[in-house]
Amino acid sequence: MSRILACLTLAATLGGCYVAPAPGPGPYAAPAGVAYVGPTYAIPGPGYAWRYHPRYGWGWWHPRYGWHRGWR
Repeated sequence: MSRILACLTLAATLGGCYVAPAPGPGPYAAPAGVAYVGPTYAIPGPGYAWRYHPRYGWGWWHPRYGWHRGWR
């Protein structure tokens, strides 16, 4: 019985989902008056964040690789 309880406890602990906090104001935060537009395609890989670009609008950005699909 204790093994079943231990397995259920482990599954409940590791089975949850992680919700990342919203990024704070930064160099790519949307300025006042800009409407949020949700992603139109799936996240390209781990580490990407949905950010606002002043010239191109919303897109996926990675701290190491930059903008997905070549935005500079």
